[in-house]
Amino acid sequence: MNFTVVNKEIHVGKIDVVGVSTSSVFIVGDANTISLASAFDTPPESLIIGPYVPLAPQG
Repeated sequence: MNFTVVNKEIHVGKIDVVGVSTSSVFIVGDANTISLASAFDTPPESLIIGPYVPLAPQG
């Protein structure tokens, strides 16, 4: 299979970002390398993983 890529100029007039998820990448144009990292400023003992408690009584 032969694959030819021709990069040309790109013009982006305006971008409106309404929301960002907890894990997201937003790219305009080319990227040779993307390095991702994550950091938490919350102490591990305050992180709760398990069954969720309902916020309102079910009726």
